[in-house]
Amino acid sequence: MLKGTKLYSIFTGTCPVCQNESMYTSHNLYNPSKTQEMNERCSHCDTKYKIEPSFFYGSMYVSYGVGVAIAIATFVLGYYVLDLSRWNIFIAITLISIISLPMVIRVSRNIWINIFMDYDKTKDKKR
Repeated sequence: MLKGTKLYSIFTGTCPVCQNESMYTSHNLYNPSKTQEMNERCSHCDTKYKIEPSFFYGSMYVSYGVGVAIAIATFVLGYYVLDLSRWNIFIAITLISIISLPMVIRVSRNIWINIFMDYDKTKDKKR
């Protein structure tokens, strides 16, 4: 993926403005106490991530869509490709939803902040 696109920032979890630093304090998705822990500002371009109090509540709507997309993909794969029974598909959807929850949380936050912020070449080359 090319740096400077919203997809780059969404999939790497980097600052949406300069795309040089991770927004998260920990790279480990499966540490429950640090999954949602974010830096206050980008140390490269000084972008404030939390635009207003409760800003990331909107990412819950995005996470619903991402979760449904994962469930539909699991259903299609299980039903049409693997020819699983409905019960096995249900179990697969449940397990995959639980396992992918930390990833869904972060990707949803990344999508949400990228809706409101754009890449800026001048801030990328600040240092």
